[in-house]
Amino acid sequence: MKVDVYKIDGSKSGEQLELSDEVFAIEPNDHVIYLAVKAHLANKRQGTAKSKERSEVNGGGKKPWRQKGRGGARAGSSRSPLWVGGGTIFGPKPRNYRQKINKKVKNLARKSALSYKAKASQLLVVEDFKLDIPKTKEFAGILENLKVYGKKTLFLTNGINENVFRSGRNIEKVSIIEAGKASTYDLLNNQILVMQKGAVEEIVNTLK
Repeated sequence: MKVDVYKIDGSKSGEQLELSDEVFAIEPNDHVIYLAVKAHLANKRQGTAKSKERSEVNGGGKKPWRQKGRGGARAGSSRSPLWVGGGTIFGPKPRNYRQKINKKVKNLARKSALSYKAKASQLLVVEDFKLDIPKTKEFAGILENLKVYGKKTLFLTNGINENVFRSGRNIEKVSIIEAGKASTYDLLNNQILVMQKGAVEEIVNTLK
């Protein structure tokens, strides 16, 4: 599959890039995508939710009233889960939500996501570029030239590109990630995937 490479002014450079069929034109596997996205979202959970059980709340050391003769229900402690301010029954406890998937499954999921993007024409390749200084207005102009400004966009850079990252991090609906660090969730959670030319090569080398 061949795609046009665009300049940052929005025009075609005249160059066409051959996308590897092993990465961008496989038969997508929906189940491994599901596994990868599920693991990614689970691994982002902190797992710090905690409620107090009856042994952890304040008070309750003394029997509130005598056992018989008051005409009311028996009570042994104000820590009872039945009382306001009492402990919680079966409440959440800190836990580790981490899920692990093997490397082959993870790579297949990323290939499937990229193949979906290529098939839906939601993939745009732009020439490699760097910014001399972080400049949000300049990066926003590049997005406007490419006709993706205002869309939910994932921009994949060729390696670490600090000035590009800092230029785009405050733009709404735009995420900027190094190509090698983009997860299946990142690749799918956007309307348009913009990749620098070098980022395509980096992804192919990683996933082949």
